[in-house]
Amino acid sequence: MNDAVPTQKPDLKPKLRDLPHKPGVYLMRDRLNRVIYVGKARDLRKRVGSYFTPNKRMQADPKLRALLDSIWDLEWHAVKSEPESLLLEGKLIKEFRPKYNISFRDDKRFLLVRVDLREEWPRFRLSRVKKDDSRYFGPYANAGALRQTLKFLRKKFGVLTFGRGAPSERELKSSTYQVPMRLADTTAEQYRGRITEACAFLEGQSHELIEQLENEMREAAGKLDFERAAELRNIIEDLRATTKRTRRFTRHSLPSSINPPADVAALRDALRLPKLPRVMECFDISNISTTHVVASMVRFSDGVPDKANYRRYRIKTVAGQDDFASMAEVVRRRYSRVLSELRIADCGLRKEGDERVVDFSETQEEPVDAVARLTSSAFHNPQSAIRNLPDLIIVDGGKGQLSSACRELQRLRLFDVPIIGLAKEFEEIYRPGNSLPMLLPADSGALKMLQRIRDEAHRFANGYHQLLMKRRIGESLLDECPGVSENRKQLLLKKFGSVLRLRRASAEQIAGIEGIGPRLAQQVVAFLAARR
Repeated sequence: MNDAVPTQKPDLKPKLRDLPHKPGVYLMRDRLNRVIYVGKARDLRKRVGSYFTPNKRMQADPKLRALLDSIWDLEWHAVKSEPESLLLEGKLIKEFRPKYNISFRDDKRFLLVRVDLREEWPRFRLSRVKKDDSRYFGPYANAGALRQTLKFLRKKFGVLTFGRGAPSERELKSSTYQVPMRLADTTAEQYRGRITEACAFLEGQSHELIEQLENEMREAAGKLDFERAAELRNIIEDLRATTKRTRRFTRHSLPSSINPPADVAALRDALRLPKLPRVMECFDISNISTTHVVASMVRFSDGVPDKANYRRYRIKTVAGQDDFASMAEVVRRRYSRVLSELRIADCGLRKEGDERVVDFSETQEEPVDAVARLTSSAFHNPQSAIRNLPDLIIVDGGKGQLSSACRELQRLRLFDVPIIGLAKEFEEIYRPGNSLPMLLPADSGALKMLQRIRDEAHRFANGYHQLLMKRRIGESLLDECPGVSENRKQLLLKKFGSVLRLRRASAEQIAGIEGIGPRLAQQVVAFLAARR
């Protein structure tokens, strides 16, 4: 199926003529239909057209020339404003991770404003993720304007920002919080009125206040106080940038041709599977460094993510970076666990955490048949939680990863479970017993289905790896804390689980640990507070 890959570069001039003079985001694709660059533009026609002018290649650096040589197709999404284009650009870069983009490829997200109305004295804080039932505003593309807006909120509405808990002694005495009275003379109920007004302002009910500031700016200019007028002008611009309504982009709000049921059917036909791959499981290894080698397993049901059945693993038996051995370990652990649960369920027992390699030598029944029997009877029993085997296993990688996974499946006597390997560079599909890879058309629903599940496994594995790295960095902070030895550090982490939870603990709670007295507990609290 190699003829599915185009060999002659298409003419993009008709598409360029259709580009609108509007702000938006554009995506450039290579001959395999992979997104290789995402950009934003104030004027889509001018910005994208500039890539294809005759003198562009002559003036381009080597990286830009390589990009221009790789462009075989492009698409665009028009939006209402420049801030929206920035938000959408970040969303798409994180989704596609194009090779020619640098910004937004990490885990950083745009800032949100968070206020927890369950607190007695709610505070406005900055956040990058929604992690609880607090009220959130944003995301905001301009971090500088957002910080200036929070500064304005403190002065105009007298609300608390950052920190936690009831107002500190310094905040009670501060002249910043006296609208219309000082915080020291304000009750928690009165303070909530200020919070309500500030929330309304962030929601966009800011026209009257901005008009008031514009009048003050004109008065200052009339009195030749241009410094004050310029200061007010900057405040107004920041407030408009922050309180202007912007759309929140999700994958489903973008133009898309995704049709999960059709893609699943196309995948069955392309791979000649015995039945629809309604349940698919995909494995990926993340070994950015030897410090933490991790793996992920994601499950798709009927073509859509089944996040309740995602799993992540820390590689235990492999030293260094060995993708083949790591893939073998995670496949062995995953399906040994499934078969162990099967055997335990068949005996009417329950046992948690069993990852043994199950020996079926004492029975004539094959594991696949046993799973089918038990899950079929479990269909009428809501109390049963027996996990079924997938209709298709996908490993991220080529021949080596596939061979390692196949050996483990054979040891478990799972001979009839279909499995393939998907190599990322050219999207080659490797199958057991076939030396040559299969190439599917770049626009086929079958390939797009495989790419979605593979990319999701990659995202999930990288997210776990970065979480472990952040924990390691947080734990290393304690190495710098005076009086905290390695033994005391382990005691603290064993008790509280992480540095994040340790930050939330009081000095009394820390002092309750054997070997850590009140004085050292105060030092730990002060040390972590100074390094927020």
